[in-house]
Amino acid sequence: MSNLKKLFAFGLMFVLMLIISACNGEEAADESDQTKGETEENTAPANGEKVKIEFWHAMSGPNQQAIDDIVADYNASQDKYEVESLFQGSYEESLTKLRSVGGTADAPAIMQVFEVGTKYMIESGYIEPVQTFIDKDGYDISQLEENILNYYSVDDQLYSMPFNSSTPVMLYNKDAFAAAGLDPENPPETFEEVKAAAEKLTNGDMKGFSILLYGWFFEEMLATQGGLYVDADNGRTGEVTEALFNGEEGRRVFEFLKEMNDAGTLGNFGSVWDDIRTAFVSGQVAMYLDSSAGISGVVESAPFEVGAAYIPHSEEADRNGVIIGGASLWMMNGISEEEQAGAWDFMKYLQTAPVQAKWHVTTGYFAINPAAYDEAIVKERWIQYPQFQVTVDQLQDTKPSTATQGALISVFPESREHIVTAIEELYQGGDPQAVLDKAAESTNRAIEIANKTSGN
Repeated sequence: MSNLKKLFAFGLMFVLMLIISACNGEEAADESDQTKGETEENTAPANGEKVKIEFWHAMSGPNQQAIDDIVADYNASQDKYEVESLFQGSYEESLTKLRSVGGTADAPAIMQVFEVGTKYMIESGYIEPVQTFIDKDGYDISQLEENILNYYSVDDQLYSMPFNSSTPVMLYNKDAFAAAGLDPENPPETFEEVKAAAEKLTNGDMKGFSILLYGWFFEEMLATQGGLYVDADNGRTGEVTEALFNGEEGRRVFEFLKEMNDAGTLGNFGSVWDDIRTAFVSGQVAMYLDSSAGISGVVESAPFEVGAAYIPHSEEADRNGVIIGGASLWMMNGISEEEQAGAWDFMKYLQTAPVQAKWHVTTGYFAINPAAYDEAIVKERWIQYPQFQVTVDQLQDTKPSTATQGALISVFPESREHIVTAIEELYQGGDPQAVLDKAAESTNRAIEIANKTSGN
């Protein structure tokens, strides 16, 4: 073979080798992309940028700082997601903002919504139930507090992840108890016992008992008797059509308040949390109902020893327990799969015992994961604030039922306002049953309109 032919043959072989190598390279690249797609959930993005996760919330002041600190810890703990916590005003204001972007790519990945917004969120079309991710991930929710999960569960499906959870508690002035000849270590448990204690505690500028003008406390005293707020098992087994809170359990609550108001042993300090807390700390009232999340602030401010007790119940009914209050975190459905994956990863991080322990001691809200109570920082906090133990015991002693699970109605905020109006009319001399019936009728009209609007 001539040198020219040899050179031509060699060149041809070289070109063929390049083509084969290129094809193999493309196949290898395809395999690499497929493997990357299968494992990208656990690796950082190839471009080095983190997936942005917007988290809208309604926590202000110290609670906002607590959220920001946890978010910062999460962002530093991994290299794939970057959560941005954004304050959106009150619960009502943040929900109004969501309505303008819900179901679109402009919606946040995670939205904090107060508990009475649960029915609205389920029906909104904006959300993906967290049960979807629980099932996909095989996440064990049995490690979380059952009596908290119950509120946000419908037909055995968990729709949102509990976050800031609280219950009512009765706080009382132990010094005033001792001065009145009452046992500071044995606070009253029933309506009659509270009335009797309030009579002894009322002295000069001090009233014996008070509740905030806020519908939540009525709901709690109704539920602890086993009373339902609305029909269809509190909206848990069907569509709500009417209010039931004006039954005998509700009437007992109103009669309890009226008798103390008429006797001059009940203080009315309005509807602002700070006002009733100030009244307690300054000695204007000896017993009152508060949120478990408010304990540490009151204990730190009071110039006397503060006791904590379960909320009172009627002698005519067994104590059933309390409904969870606060808010939960919702997953949006109009965002990318990557954002949803990041939102779910953050939600799981929030439920870990160390994070829940930090959240509990910083804010006073319950630990969603009870294992947090075994953490050293919690044990130390409970030594300083033994009142927290009472709130946890009350929650864990609660009997699961549709009464303590809480009601699901889309017009809950409006109904609460009707209850407040009824209490105000009660204090002005109204008949307990009459003012309750009026509130129920107003709630029924709101329910009827809501059902027609939604096509039910």
